[in-house]
Amino acid sequence: MKGKQYQSLVNYIDLLLDMVCVVDQQGRFVFVSAGVEQILGYQSGALIGKRMIDYVWPEDKEKTLQQAQRVMAGESVTHFENRYRHQNGRPVCLSWSARWSETDGVRVAVARDISTIKQAQARQHAVYAISEAAHQSQDPVQLYQQIAVIVAELLPVQHFMIVMLDQQARWQCIFQQQRLAGADAEPIALPDIHALCSEVAQKQDVQQWEQQRAAGWLGLPLQAGAVLQGVLLLHPGPDLHYNADDIALLTFVTAQISTAVERSTMLARLEQLALHDSLTGLANRTLLHDRLQLALQRAGREQRLLALLYLDLDRFKQVNDTVGHQAGDLLLQQTAQRIVHAVRQTDTVARFGGDEFVILLEQIDQSGTVLKIAEKVRQALLAPFMLAGQQFYVYPSIGIAIYPEHGEDSRQLLLSSDVAMYSAKHNGGNQIKLAAPPSP
Repeated sequence: MKGKQYQSLVNYIDLLLDMVCVVDQQGRFVFVSAGVEQILGYQSGALIGKRMIDYVWPEDKEKTLQQAQRVMAGESVTHFENRYRHQNGRPVCLSWSARWSETDGVRVAVARDISTIKQAQARQHAVYAISEAAHQSQDPVQLYQQIAVIVAELLPVQHFMIVMLDQQARWQCIFQQQRLAGADAEPIALPDIHALCSEVAQKQDVQQWEQQRAAGWLGLPLQAGAVLQGVLLLHPGPDLHYNADDIALLTFVTAQISTAVERSTMLARLEQLALHDSLTGLANRTLLHDRLQLALQRAGREQRLLALLYLDLDRFKQVNDTVGHQAGDLLLQQTAQRIVHAVRQTDTVARFGGDEFVILLEQIDQSGTVLKIAEKVRQALLAPFMLAGQQFYVYPSIGIAIYPEHGEDSRQLLLSSDVAMYSAKHNGGNQIKLAAPPSP
C-alpha cells in the first residue's frame, strides 16, 4: 500500500470510536488508533514500541497472554473480554476481536469499551448483594466487611470507614478497612473525623458533600428517617475522585447500612426486653435457664464443677413498708450493681423475681472457690443502703448448690440452692448455707 493510501486509511481508522491495535510477535505495539485516547487516556504515539501486557490489569494478564497465543497460532478470537489500566489508574473493560496476519507477522485487534455495560451489570449485582447482606447479617461488623468488599469491587476504595455517634454524641469509628491499590501506594492521612462528620451532618445536598470533601475524603450520612446514625467515609486513592454515578451507588449503600443498623438496634432492644430484667438490667429467668443448660453441657464435657448461688434479701419488705415501692426498686437496682461487682465477669447474675437473685458460677475447680465468691457477695451487701434519706441494712441469705454433688440437671440444682437459701433464712439470715446432697 502506498504511503498516501496508508495515511488515508489511518485517518479513517482514527475516526472510529473503537480502538484498533497492531502488535508484533514480541508483544509490542506497532500501531494504535486515535481511539485509545478516548478509551484509555493515552496518546496513540506514546504507546508505540511499548509492551502491550504492561497496560493490562494485573489480574487479567495471564488470560490475556493465553488468548494472544491462540491468535498467534492462527485462531480468530472474538468477544474476548479483559481489563486495561486507564492512564488515571482506573480499570477499563474491553471486548476484543483479533486475528493473526501471517504475511506481516502481527496481531491485529479491535477493542470496544464495554465499561458502562459491565458497570451497570456489576451495580445491579451489587444492589442485590448489599440488600441480601443487610437482610441476612446478624453481626454488624460482618455486614460492614461484606459491604466494603462489594463496594471495592465496583469503585476505587483505598480507605473505607464507618463512624457512628455514641451515647455522648461523640463520633466514634466502629469499622475501617484499608485496601491499598498497590505496594507503593502512598499512605492516606486520616481526616479530622469530628470536623468532617460534623460537616456532613449539616449538609443537605449530596453534591455539596462531594465538592467540600476534605483532602479527598467523601462523607455520606447514615440516616434512618430524620435520625442521623453516623457517616460513611471513603477515600478513592491519590488523584482519584467519585463521579455522580459513583455517589448514587454509595448513597444506596448508606441507605442499606442505615437499615441494617436500625434493624440490629431493634433486634438488640427486643432481645434485651426478652432476656433481661427491665428494672435491674440483669439476666431474667429465661436467659438464666439458657445459660445454665449450656453451662451444664460444658461442665459435663470438661468434667468441671459449676455452682448456683440462690440469694434472698432479709428485711426487704421493711423497706417497701417504710419508704415505699420506689425506694424498694432503687434497693434492688443497687443490690444488682453490688452483686455484679462482687463476682467475676464470666459469671451470670440474674434476677429471679421479687428480691431473689441467682448467680451462675462456671469454671470452678473446687467447692472452696464457690464459698469464697459467696462470702464476697455477702460482704458486698453488708454496707447500709441510703434510701429516701434513710439508712437501711438489708442482709442476704445465700443458698449454694454445686454440680454434680447437689444435682445433675438445672431443675435439681435450682431446687437444692433454693432449699438451702430458705434454710439460711430460717436460721436467722445473713449467712451462707450449702445444699444437702439429693436423696437417692
